[in-house]
Amino acid sequence: MSVSALSPTRSLGSFSGLLQVAFLLGLVLLLLKAVQLYLHRQWLLKAVREFPSPPSHWLFGHYKEFQNNEELPQLLKRIEKFPCACPRWLWGTKVTIVVYDPDYMKVILGRSDPKSPVPYRFVAPWIGYGLLLLNGQPWFQHRRMLTPAFHYDILKPYVGLTADSVQVMLDKWVEFSKNSAPLDILGHISLMTLDTIMKCAFSHPSNIQTDRKSLSYTQAIEDLKHLFFSRVRNFFHQNDFIYSLTPAGRSYAKACQLAHEHTDRVIQQRKMHLQDEGELEKIRKKRHLDFLDILLFAKLEDGSSLSDKDLRAEVDTFMFEGHDTTASGISWILYALATHPEHQQQCREELQSLLGDGASITWDHMDKMPYTTMCIKEALRLYPPVPGVARLLSSPVTFPDGRSLPKGISVGLSIYGLHHNPNVWPNPEVFDPSRFAPGAARHSHAFLPFSGGSRNCIGKQFAMNEMKVAVALTLLRFELAPDPSRVPILSPKVVLNSENGIHLYIKKLT
Repeated sequence: MSVSALSPTRSLGSFSGLLQVAFLLGLVLLLLKAVQLYLHRQWLLKAVREFPSPPSHWLFGHYKEFQNNEELPQLLKRIEKFPCACPRWLWGTKVTIVVYDPDYMKVILGRSDPKSPVPYRFVAPWIGYGLLLLNGQPWFQHRRMLTPAFHYDILKPYVGLTADSVQVMLDKWVEFSKNSAPLDILGHISLMTLDTIMKCAFSHPSNIQTDRKSLSYTQAIEDLKHLFFSRVRNFFHQNDFIYSLTPAGRSYAKACQLAHEHTDRVIQQRKMHLQDEGELEKIRKKRHLDFLDILLFAKLEDGSSLSDKDLRAEVDTFMFEGHDTTASGISWILYALATHPEHQQQCREELQSLLGDGASITWDHMDKMPYTTMCIKEALRLYPPVPGVARLLSSPVTFPDGRSLPKGISVGLSIYGLHHNPNVWPNPEVFDPSRFAPGAARHSHAFLPFSGGSRNCIGKQFAMNEMKVAVALTLLRFELAPDPSRVPILSPKVVLNSENGIHLYIKKLT
């Protein structure tokens, strides 16, 4: 038999040998990865040993707490049993120390730790690396650059623009009030806050509340929040490449595209307006620039302008944070007042005395509605729009009670937990505006609806004014009552939402 006749057999043998080597190599790599995960888990167990927690599964962690909207009820149980802080295992090798004590909050927020990669890196394809996700010197540069956009001289005329947007929404509510059915207010308020942010921060003249393209944007934001929330809790979706191949990953990419198309249109339209000499002359006469104009005219320390990528990231960040969190806040405030008619009426009487029919509400009125402000703050305590933030410890930390954590541990600051902590707020589930009466004593870090420290919400004054205007004008035109058949089911999906909507009966006042 010739040598050539034996070649196929030898080739098969060589291929079989390669497969065996590949299998053995894969097995070795798998074992090495298992050892690595085991050692990492042992390190985590040692790192959090001073902080007891409920029993957790060695692989799935406290997964049951994330089922069927149990996360917030389970958190309240933890607060009763474990003072100050408690570990929460997402799975066997991922743990976060959840903090809900004001002294602990003060320590963490007083540091300069970066945002925790998980969960924040999962929103990067959506909002990019703008003010929310940046860390270190780039964050400091962007924060310093954007701070003038929130100077009170800039915010003053925004009150009138906000009032215009609110009145458009309330005019639509007049028609809804003729029906006996309750209204799910969240979608309406979300469009109104988007309309407001477009007019104020982005100099956009059109009425977003009648533009069908805006509905696709707000729906995309809702989809992105839901998909983000699901991904964080899915072990198999942590890898970006694997996630991109799943139906959820493709849906996330599509929703990102819709959101980016909206923000790109806003940027391009403003750039076109700035080519007009008349528009440029208006800007030259301004003492302070609007948010988008600051971005377009910004120069970095090296003299360069913001890249298109950085520009879009800041616009995407503020477009989301500037409308969605505020919409959540206003919706929950109105729900709280609807479920407490005595406080609603007291606010209404204060507002009628101050504003009449509200047709001429201005910046000067913002500090002249003390009881309404107390109610707004108490609602924000019960329903904080951003229920939590996260940090990754860049150095060891020791808390006031002597317990400590090493570098590399993720810390979740539960604002919802803090606001519902009975050691901080007696009878925390009771709506009691007197907690915020002038002179009422409380810890400096007991109330953090806009976070705290150097990374607090840059737009908190803008948001508070928008909430005051929306609440004032709504109460002057409508009486609100809850739908007892549809009590909201709280869901902390990036922003505090309700799984079944926020339904209110609205009755037009004569």
